Amino acid sequence: MKLSVKEMVSISLFTALTAIGAFLSIPVGDVPITLQSMFVILSGLLLGPKLGALSQLVYVLLGLSGIRIFAGFSGGPQTIFKPSFGFLIGFIFAAYIVGKITNNRSKINFRRVLLATLTGTFVIYLFGVPYMYLILNNLLGETIPFSTALKTGFIIFLPGDILKAILSSLVASKILLRINIPQL
Repeated sequence: MKLSVKEMVSISLFTALTAIGAFLSIPVGDVPITLQSMFVILSGLLLGPKLGALSQLVYVLLGLSGIRIFAGFSGGPQTIFKPSFGFLIGFIFAAYIVGKITNNRSKINFRRVLLATLTGTFVIYLFGVPYMYLILNNLLGETIPFSTALKTGFIIFLPGDILKAILSSLVASKILLRINIPQL
């Protein structure tokens, strides 16, 4: 895939915004509350499926390379063994799916964008909660039922994530109608 300078800058911008969102965090158990998911969703909405997913892939790879850009100022390959790493994997897929849902700019409206943001949020949970459960039970030696993983990795975050989804949808639906950001 050959990228233009404008596309590389857009990818870099959302990689940086996701990192900034990680630093704005409130620790609550194994997974902190951050603004990352809002920037992940916006990357898919504004950049489209491929560029949005690429911005999140770059974010994850930078963190895995040792740059401390994950929540809690963490980074490095050992991050794979943290309960929250599954959410980071979910970021890549969420950005792609959100971008796919809103890829047809001629059919953009608030409802479609909100559906995309809620779907993207669910995708993040779809990767994050089972990964958290597996790491806690199989690697860290804690014995928790899946219902506890749902409570600590999903239910506690749901109100804030719905608020972030609505805010992202409002911003993106207005922006998408007014500008033309290239999508691949």
